[in-house]
Amino acid sequence: MTVTDGSPARGERPGRLGLAGWMMFDWAAQPFFTVVTTFVFGPYFVSRIAENPAQGQALWGYAAAAAGIVIAVMSPVLGSIADAAGPRKPWIAGFAVIQIISLSLLWWSVPGGSVLWPLVLFSLATMAAEFSIVFNDSMLPRLVSRERLGRISNAAWGLGYLGGMIVLILVVVLMAGSPDTGLTILGLKPLFGLDPAQFEGDRITGPLAAVWYLVFLAPLMLFTPDAQRTRRIGPAVRSGLAELRSTLGEVRKASGIFRFLLARMIYQDGVAALLLLGGAFAAGMFGWAIIEIGLYGIILNVVAIFGNLAAGRIDMRTGSKRVVMIALFMLIAATVGIVSTGPGYTLFGLIDLGTADSGGLFGTAAEKAYIGFGLLVGLAFGPVQASSRSYLARSVSAGDAGRYFGLYALCGRATSFLAPFLVATLTAMSGSARLGMAVIIVFFVAGAALLATTPYPAARAE
Repeated sequence: MTVTDGSPARGERPGRLGLAGWMMFDWAAQPFFTVVTTFVFGPYFVSRIAENPAQGQALWGYAAAAAGIVIAVMSPVLGSIADAAGPRKPWIAGFAVIQIISLSLLWWSVPGGSVLWPLVLFSLATMAAEFSIVFNDSMLPRLVSRERLGRISNAAWGLGYLGGMIVLILVVVLMAGSPDTGLTILGLKPLFGLDPAQFEGDRITGPLAAVWYLVFLAPLMLFTPDAQRTRRIGPAVRSGLAELRSTLGEVRKASGIFRFLLARMIYQDGVAALLLLGGAFAAGMFGWAIIEIGLYGIILNVVAIFGNLAAGRIDMRTGSKRVVMIALFMLIAATVGIVSTGPGYTLFGLIDLGTADSGGLFGTAAEKAYIGFGLLVGLAFGPVQASSRSYLARSVSAGDAGRYFGLYALCGRATSFLAPFLVATLTAMSGSARLGMAVIIVFFVAGAALLATTPYPAARAE
């Protein structure tokens, strides 16, 4: 039996299998962001497909910006329609088809080949992934009690990082060989006969993320209960659009939610840009290849898992806002450290690290310093997003979750093109990737300042 807003009646929450299925969505989805967007395919595009790293970073940023505009426009519309229609899983399945096909086709993005082809496929996969996240996130308020939202959200995000790390390890250890030796980091020939000279270890990340998503999306589709259908799709579209207009009026009167969404709109721009371009920035600055980038990503993902576990406990005890504020301060410090570090120095040259290279991986002191700042990124990335999700879930009813999470996605994407666009434009104009990346700091500082004035979520009925 369900109540009229589509949420389970009190005491009729889904069982462990249903909740586990919902959490597995993050496990299924994260490898795309880990190995394609950030740590393997993105740096490969920047360093091997584009003419030079500065142009590659700019183009990768513009592709993300274009996808962000579409996501910003469509997410609240789709969320409102889903609230009016009821079920979320058919939408997730439909966008999964687009994402899986787009990722699979990335295999044909060869060195020296078309620059446009991988950018279009990456943008399509990004849009499909983000739309799916809107529908998945809107299921959360009806699955768990208000008190457990922060813990479950952070645990699911940590599970996602674990999935991303496992796929990244598979690529770095077993699939990505050195173009010089033809062997992986373990001295083995790459699996499936992948040719390092053709960078097939980098290119396989698209199809691998597609297969992973296909397999591990199944528990959500099979076991997690969905809202009952309340309208056919035609009336649902008309009703959803009408509800969207009323929601935009409602949220302006709800000052706490409005301020939170505005703050998130700003700091999420910084999060998205740092996630998108951090690996490519390191590849360009230190000349890291797939093995170094992959190991760096593994380190960050290991730290991220523990960061989410700790954040989940803090969220339950002190609330989502405090977790997000702590994470933003860590991201500010980390980004300052990253952009101030270069070959032989850190903190804009205040600390001379020398240029001695001990040989092997991460042989210079500057590379080790960069990794140290990266650890802060790893600790903060998950909590700033997971606890933002639980903040909103605490603030709205289950029946309104679709439209509010649509606005949540809108505010995460309405200006999401801005940070990558500014990074890309300043990089292209100045020829300095460092100057471009420094823009990200402004987004974190402004978002944190606005969030500091935002109240904690008010109690709502379950």
